Order: sequence, then C-alpha cells, then structure tokens
Amino acid sequence: MKAWMPFCATDINFPNIGLYLKKVPDGFTIFGFRIALYGIFIGLGMFLGYLVAERMAKKTGQDAEKYLDFTIIAIIVSVICARIYYVAFNWSAFSEKPLSVFNIRSGGLAIYGGVIGGVGTAIIFSKIKKLNVGQFLDTAVVGLITGQVIGRWGNFVNRECFGTYTNSLLAMQVNVEDTSYCFNPAASTEYVKNLFAGKEKALENVMEIRRNVIVTDTATYIQVHPTFLYESLWNLALLILLLLYTKHKKFHGEIICLYLIGYGLGRFWIEGLRTDQLFLFNTSIPVSQALSAVLVLLGGALYAVGFYKSRKKTDGLEIEKKPATK
Repeated sequence: MKAWMPFCATDINFPNIGLYLKKVPDGFTIFGFRIALYGIFIGLGMFLGYLVAERMAKKTGQDAEKYLDFTIIAIIVSVICARIYYVAFNWSAFSEKPLSVFNIRSGGLAIYGGVIGGVGTAIIFSKIKKLNVGQFLDTAVVGLITGQVIGRWGNFVNRECFGTYTNSLLAMQVNVEDTSYCFNPAASTEYVKNLFAGKEKALENVMEIRRNVIVTDTATYIQVHPTFLYESLWNLALLILLLLYTKHKKFHGEIICLYLIGYGLGRFWIEGLRTDQLFLFNTSIPVSQALSAVLVLLGGALYAVGFYKSRKKTDGLEIEKKPATK
C-alpha cells in the first residue's frame, strides 16, 4: 500500500475562461487514514484567522494572548453550532438515524451556525475577561472573515455549494456523479418533484440544471454558478475594506456592524443562487437568506446607535472644551 494516495479525483472545468482542472482530489489517505481537504481548508482558515486577529490586537495595544485563549474556545463552540444549525434545518436527513448527527466526518456544517457561535462566544468571553466588548468584536471579526475566505475553498474540492445553471464567464462544470443524485438525468422527474415538494423555485432551478447537462465521451457534467468562489471573493473584498477602514473607525463595535451589513448583503445575493439551500422548516424560504436580511438590518441598527452615541460623546467633549463666555 502506498503511504500517500489521493481519492475521488475528478475534473472540474471553467470552459468560458479556458481553465480545465484535471483529477482534482477531495482528499487523500496517509497510511490508510483518510484526510479530507475540506477539513484542511477549514483548519487553515481558522489558523490564519487567528494570526490576523492577533496582529490587529498588537497594533491596537490589546493583550494578544487573550485572542489565543478565545480562539481555542471559539473553534470548539463554532463547530458545534455549525452542526446544530445544519441538523436543525435538515432534520429529515437525520430523523431515521439520529446518532448520525455526531458523525461530522460525513459532512454537514453550516457556516452561519459557526458565525453565530463565534460571535456569541466573543461577547461572553470579553464580558468575563472584562474587556471592551466592541473593541474585542472588531478585532475578532477580521479573523472570522479571514477564515471564511479560506474555508469556502473546502466547498470547491467537495464539489458542493454551487448555484443554478449559467453560461456566464465563470460558469463551472462538475461531474454529475460527484453531486446530489437529483441533478443526474438518470433520476426520475417524479423523484425530484417529491424531493422538492412545495418548493417550486428550487425545483425549477434543479430541472434547469438537468436540462442543460454537458455530455462528453468520458463523463456527464452539470454547468453551474461557482457560488463558493463568489462568496470567497466577496469576503476577501470585505476583509480588505474592513482592514483599511479600521484606523478610521469612530467607535468600538463599528467594524462588527460593517461586517454584519457587508456579509449579510453578499450572502443574501449568493444564497439566492444556490441549489443546496436549507429551508425554514416546512416553508420555501431559504433560512440563510432570511438570516442574511436580519443581519443587514441588525448591523444597520447597531451602527446607527453606535454612531449616535459617539457623536453625542464628541459633542459633549467639545462643549466642555469651549471656554466660558463672560
């Protein structure tokens, strides 16, 4: 047996830009132990996220060691919350085998659950350690979004989190055998209709993908939006803007507010393109799209409050400095 061996290696193509990636693996084995590249990307994102947050903490005169303590706790809590979020809105896949909830190696982590867990942990941690909550969140969130930029590439190697059919510049072709069975033309129309009963828009998106498969001599491909790429690039742009704006911020907590608005807007748009949406219980409402709208509104409201308080404080200081008239 070879000490190192890739597995599940298939082609992924971007035909409209002339990019053809051959034998892209989703993991490898070392001495018989399977290691998923998805996990490596997630781990790398967490590590780089910590380094970015630590660097910002040092630049702003904070105790950088506090962020190491926080990161260790936040990683554990975020993974648990990401799993809970996924299971809660996809319970039908676990109801018959509830113990499979604990088998995260089979996949099933929702980034929004991780974000909620990470932010919640940051608030509680900073309060316990008697740190400025707003400043701590501003620092931690740049680490969070760094992790999101890197972590999304785990979806690329897993051939997941893609969008509807497209023939746009960045259209991505994926072997239909590497995706959900519902995209395979071999799956009966009746099966797909039952799978998406009551979710007409989602059903039409799947059927459009099925109608536009590309058949070659060696494989059948679906052609879709690479939404993992859209989100990674969106997050990268947001990260750069937040880092540039940090030295101009007017109050502690402003950066986390801008993150909520910026990420929420991008995710709302991208979630509308995706074909693997989790729905709000028995409705046809994509839960992550609804949550994105909530984050934008929440971020805007918190920003308005913070900005008002900072202006009021500034105006108060100016009045105190103004000399008394005789």
